[in-house]
Amino acid sequence: KKLDSVGAVFEWDRLQRRYVYDFIPKLDGKWIRLRTNGIKNTLTIKDVVTSKIDGTKELEIEVDDFDKTNLILQELGYEYRAYQENRRIQYKLNGVEIDIDSWPMIPTYLEVEASSEEEVYKTIELLGFDKSQITTRDVEGIYNDYGHDVMEIKELKLEEERK
Repeated sequence: KKLDSVGAVFEWDRLQRRYVYDFIPKLDGKWIRLRTNGIKNTLTIKDVVTSKIDGTKELEIEVDDFDKTNLILQELGYEYRAYQENRRIQYKLNGVEIDIDSWPMIPTYLEVEASSEEEVYKTIELLGFDKSQITTRDVEGIYNDYGHDVMEIKELKLEEERK
């Protein structure tokens, strides 16, 4: 309701599936992600440089086929570390991407991505939140906050999708 009241535009509500692969050899803070939302498939190198808002760098390309890309990575010697699912509801507001993310075992949360830190904080304030209510932690950090080591979970599936 709050997103509607500030003029955010609903984009989509989809199940996201992803495979996560470690580099060979493994690099701390850097990994490969293959993700699909059923519409768009992407292959991304994620590189956590700092824990600040703009601290994660991404090198990303769109791929035609999620399953074939996974097979290609396997043929190249990459075995996925984890398979993960989450539900994402995406909105846009003034060029800012606002995602409502639901993952297994942790509370649903809001993710705000913009081209600058200033835009992120401006959007958060517009939505009625203050800086004390936000975190720059990634999904792994949020899972750690709730006592789960997501790095040790081989398959993370939403139960709602299995019914």
